[in-house]
Amino acid sequence: MPQTDSATTTASSTPRRSPRAWTVVLTACAGQFLVVLDVSVVNVALPSMRTDLGLSAAGLQWVISAYAIAFAGFMLLGGRAADLYGRKTMFLLGLGLFTAASVAGGLAQEGWQLVAGRAAQGLGAAALSPATLTLVTGAVAAGPARTRAIATWTAVGAAGGAAGGFVGGLLVDLLSWRWVLLVNVPIGVLVLAGAVLWLRESRAAAGRRLDLPGAVLVTAGLATLAYGIVQTEEAGWTDPATLLTLLGGLALLAVFVTVEARTAAPLMPLKLFRTRAVSAANVGILLCGSSSFGMWFFMTTYAQSVLGHTPLQAGLALVPSSLSVIVGSKLAPRLMPAVGARNLAVTGALIGAAGFAWQSTMTADGSFLTTILGPGILMMAGIGLATTPLATLATSSAAPGDAGLVSGLVNTSRTMGGALGLAALTTLATAVTGPTATPAALTSGYAAAFRVSTAILVGAALLMLVWLPKGTGTVPSRRGRKV
Repeated sequence: MPQTDSATTTASSTPRRSPRAWTVVLTACAGQFLVVLDVSVVNVALPSMRTDLGLSAAGLQWVISAYAIAFAGFMLLGGRAADLYGRKTMFLLGLGLFTAASVAGGLAQEGWQLVAGRAAQGLGAAALSPATLTLVTGAVAAGPARTRAIATWTAVGAAGGAAGGFVGGLLVDLLSWRWVLLVNVPIGVLVLAGAVLWLRESRAAAGRRLDLPGAVLVTAGLATLAYGIVQTEEAGWTDPATLLTLLGGLALLAVFVTVEARTAAPLMPLKLFRTRAVSAANVGILLCGSSSFGMWFFMTTYAQSVLGHTPLQAGLALVPSSLSVIVGSKLAPRLMPAVGARNLAVTGALIGAAGFAWQSTMTADGSFLTTILGPGILMMAGIGLATTPLATLATSSAAPGDAGLVSGLVNTSRTMGGALGLAALTTLATAVTGPTATPAALTSGYAAAFRVSTAILVGAALLMLVWLPKGTGTVPSRRGRKV
């Protein structure tokens, strides 16, 4: 029988406003902020990297893709390792590797060194990120306090992705592209010190061993699928090499499911998906991520390539959107008891869809108020309102021994959704733009991407309305019944 999670037991016996509990939450959230920030922070630095290191167009794409592939491919393995070997241990190992890889990437003298550093960053992020959510849920007793803690984790993670353009633009304009990576070092060292002092070790399922065949299959499958997704930006979706890669990734994942169904101690217990809260919430997170990741990319590019903003000006223009996702995430716990987790997730997705629909009316000579500020606030406030109840529903149904795994699944859904959505929307925008990348043509391509994102979020809202369990913030039990 699995042992009781020591972190959860400790948190449950302390007052709800325990300073120690919130110290743990803030430390874990700081680690999550770093890894999500690095998904987007390099975007505005890519031209400078290309000039300085002589990168080709394909090499430049791999600066982004190497991080995404390693991050998504190893996330489930990182989540299970946190359960078996300790959440604090994996947090420290992941953050240590992430910080060291940031040094290597920031000091790179050749393009391959930068790409290798980014891949190592992604590997560290995959070990660190699942542990952050498990530490948050284990530090605070179940109930409204835990929902607020998850909202903080959601807001910080969303803010990391949102702040990427601003932070990157500021560092590139004032210092150099190298500081887009090197800035992680002093922050990483401080968070490491806080983790050593304030985090308590917790693990579950003593005596269990890692399901090595399952780990190899799911990591290879996710990494192959992620590789195929990012290749679509260069080769297209119908290229034979792309199709073979995507089909290969899906085949590996199918074999993984078959193996897990017959393994006594599986890496991914398939029974988790019998719980509506887990399966429906993860699909909702994947769909929301597929829209929100693309939003930051297209808005940053639109501000620079169409409106003529500098990297710093583009980052500043998106600050209100960054703040709105934080407000939405922090407002969600106050609304969940009144309207219910399912209803709030649906409402948030529809608000986000309204923002994306407004954004799709963008023009080449648009103003800040009507083409960036207004729609940006609606888009990100809606995503913030939707993601917090979805993450709460998904994680609250996990047994102590599966907490890290479910956290890894939530992060994998968001990351894979973002990678898939960004690749598909970029391919669509490029096709609509055509061979002449004039401001008007670029705007038409971006507008088409926002129209598709609108449809995705409307579809997500309908799916969540039908599939998510009803309730007012309470969640299904571990057997799948509502409590």
